[in-house]
Amino acid sequence: MTLTVAIVGRPNVGKSTLFNRLTGRRTAIVHDLPGVTRDRREGDAQVGDLFFRLIDTAGLEDESDLSTTEGRMRAQTDVAMRSADVILMMVDARAGVTPLDAHFADLLRRQDKPVILVANKCEGRVSQPGLFEAFGLGLGEPVPVSSEHGEGMGGLYEALRPYADAADPPADPDAEPAAAESGDDEAVLAARPLSLAIVGRPNVGKSTLVNRLLGEERMLTGPEAGLTRDAITSAFEWRGRPLTLVDTAGLRRKARIEESLEKLSAQDTLNAVRMAAVVALVLDANAVLEKQDLTIARHVIDEGRALVVIVNKWDIADDKGEILERLKDRLANALPQVRGIPFVTVSALKGHGMDRMMETVFSIYDTWNRRVPTRPLNEWLKEMTERHPPPLGGLGRRLRVRYITQAKIRPPTFVAFVSRAADMPDSYARYLVNGLRDAFGLDGIPIRLHLRQGKNPYAGKE
Repeated sequence: MTLTVAIVGRPNVGKSTLFNRLTGRRTAIVHDLPGVTRDRREGDAQVGDLFFRLIDTAGLEDESDLSTTEGRMRAQTDVAMRSADVILMMVDARAGVTPLDAHFADLLRRQDKPVILVANKCEGRVSQPGLFEAFGLGLGEPVPVSSEHGEGMGGLYEALRPYADAADPPADPDAEPAAAESGDDEAVLAARPLSLAIVGRPNVGKSTLVNRLLGEERMLTGPEAGLTRDAITSAFEWRGRPLTLVDTAGLRRKARIEESLEKLSAQDTLNAVRMAAVVALVLDANAVLEKQDLTIARHVIDEGRALVVIVNKWDIADDKGEILERLKDRLANALPQVRGIPFVTVSALKGHGMDRMMETVFSIYDTWNRRVPTRPLNEWLKEMTERHPPPLGGLGRRLRVRYITQAKIRPPTFVAFVSRAADMPDSYARYLVNGLRDAFGLDGIPIRLHLRQGKNPYAGKE
């Protein structure tokens, strides 16, 4: 059993900085503004030879009304504490112990979960008075650390060690060794989780969609726009196939992004797109493919990711027939470089269309991973060039496309060897790309075609 540790504390004491330090990745957004973290974030963490599951939480607020953002944030933190084996209660040693620290320390003492008190920002003498004040919280001796500078990790290791040993006792030396894993590459690929990023403008229902897929209130939701700030990753399984769901912050037009925190959130979302296999672009059914939606879609395509358009709030759509016609028209005219982008109508709030959505996600994922053998490719190339020969080049001689091969997948990338690559017009390259889609079932995904010119064996000889 893996040890699960939750980090809690009032806003702006450095919880997300410690989370990034222990997980070894800058996945949580860190900012001087209090209350940046709103959803609970999980990650695999390590201190020395201790490995455990770590949960970052929103700042503790003395609020229980679920109609408020703070109340829903507090509910998320309560879920994290219930699921944890150990709670790290963090205070800011430079600021000293505040009444809010004392209030939550009193609540934690009444729980049946072990609590380790962590005094953060202990990198100088100015923190000493606050460190001594922390003894008065009644949670035992505080562990002094500096999350930002990585100091005090040895003390945290010693504090966590007993709980890690209890959660994962040493292996029996007389036990039979585990069987070696299969070396079958295809089996390994099939077992690899599909990374699915959920993106879109603010308040289109991205977090509601993630919660519906997960079957729990994993993400903070509400009528307020812009609740999600971090890209939050969650493990998920659909019909035996593993996925990693990534809920992201809403993307607005660059001209409207002014605050530094929103810029960090936007960059976090773009990074999630870059790391994803499939990107689900969520739209509001009554405002499909606005200018910002198209900007996001083009970015996904430029990154070479597989794209699925999710039309949410379909249960309250005004004129469904007109919406579908407008959607098809905008996809065909605004995104002609990727013909056949799939779209699915859903209601995340009511759970309608979830299976159709996931079937589409895996279908486009399989297409994105497709590899075409070289022999059928060149048989196709011969037929294409005979049907529509390449144009004349700059020297008045007809261009020749001699050979084609697939260089990689994810997305399918082809290399064609041309007699004079620089003279090949874009229109003929598009003709070849569209032919690839028709012949090998590659609709709906980006295709990259690189033109290469073979070396002239007579160049440089007299």
